[in-house]
Amino acid sequence: MNLKKGFTLLELLVVVGIIGILATVVLALLNSAKTKGEDKAVASNLHTIINQAEIFFTSNNNSYLPAGGSVFNIGVCPSYNASGDNMLSVDKVLASAIAEAVLRGSGSACYNSRDHWAVAVGLKSNTNTSWCVDNAGSAKLVSSLPADAINPITFNCN
Repeated sequence: MNLKKGFTLLELLVVVGIIGILATVVLALLNSAKTKGEDKAVASNLHTIINQAEIFFTSNNNSYLPAGGSVFNIGVCPSYNASGDNMLSVDKVLASAIAEAVLRGSGSACYNSRDHWAVAVGLKSNTNTSWCVDNAGSAKLVSSLPADAINPITFNCN
């Protein structure tokens, strides 16, 4: 009797093909979960800003600007600068939360005046959406890029 031991080439190729298909499906699901997690991190970091901005407001004579500060018109969010002239850059907690949100997201827009502030960061799961927070307490998903998420008249989230 002639008994063959082992697998044929065709059997090995079928097994390798099945493993390849399963790996592709799993990696696609993991990538989707990672993107959703980053979007949640953007929202979480921006929620920190709401609380910290109110602390800043109370400790700066009911103003969202530091003493001698100037308006930061709608534009890309500033980075931390201890001698900055707006709340978003001079307050380290705010600047760090914005920086982390921008790192996890896709683009940013900020506004800061004596009476108003707003921050929007684009989401990775949908490049035409942003998470926006403002001094009115809004924290919401906006269907636009960050620069368009802040209303140029009311300076709140659209």
